[in-house]
Amino acid sequence: MQKILGLIRKAIHEFDLIENGDKVAVGVSGGKDSLVLLEGLGRIKTFLPISFDIVAITLDLKYDDIPSDYSSIQEMCDKYDIPYIVQSTNIADVVFNIKKESHPCSLCARMRRGALHDAAKKNNCNKIAFGHHFDDAIETFIMNLFNEGRIDCFAPKTYLSRKDITLIRPLVFASEQEIIRVANKLDLKIVKNKCPVDGKTNRQVTKEFLAEKEKADPGFKDRIFGAIRRKNINGWGFK
Repeated sequence: MQKILGLIRKAIHEFDLIENGDKVAVGVSGGKDSLVLLEGLGRIKTFLPISFDIVAITLDLKYDDIPSDYSSIQEMCDKYDIPYIVQSTNIADVVFNIKKESHPCSLCARMRRGALHDAAKKNNCNKIAFGHHFDDAIETFIMNLFNEGRIDCFAPKTYLSRKDITLIRPLVFASEQEIIRVANKLDLKIVKNKCPVDGKTNRQVTKEFLAEKEKADPGFKDRIFGAIRRKNINGWGFK
C-alpha cells in the first residue's frame, strides 16, 4: 500500500489535484479501483499537509430493479470516519429495458456521470475523484486513436464550468496490476459488477491487445504513457 500512497501523493503534487479546503466526492462503484482509491485517500488524508474532506458516493444502478449490498463499503468508510452515500438510480432500467441499447456503455457512462455530478453538488463537494489508473489512460488513448482517429485522452484534472466542479484522478500513476495486488493484500471486499456486458466491451478488447503487445515488447505501455506526457496531451505534461 505504501507504493500506492506514494503514487497518489505524486499525482496530487504534479497535477494540483487536491488543495486546502476541498471537499472531495469519491466515486465508489465497489470495484477494485474505486476501493483502493477510497482506502488510499482515507489513509493519505491523515498525513498529507493539506486540509480536505472526503465524501464517498455510490450510484446503485439497480440491475433487475434489485438494490445491491454495499455494507462492506460502509465499513471501510466508518474506519476512516468518511460519510457514505448510496444514491439509488434507475440507470440500468433505462439503458437495458427502456432504451434497449445494443451498445449501452456510452449512454450508461453519461447517465452515471450526470447522477454523480448532481450527488456531489448536493453534498457541497467541489471535486469528484475517480479511480482511473495508468492502464485506463493508455487504453483510452489507444481507443481514441484506433476507433475515432483522434489523439486524445481523459485529463488527470478537468474543470466542468457548467457544473462548477472539478474531476480528479489520483490513481493515474498506479498500474492495474499494482492496484490488484493491493486489493488482494488488503482483502478488500469487491462488490461484483452485475452489468450484463461486463468483460465484453471494446475496452476489454483494447486491454487484451495492449497486454499482448506488452508481453512481446516490455515497456510498450510505458512508452505510450511517456509520449502522452511529453506532448502534454490534455494536461498530462510535466510540472
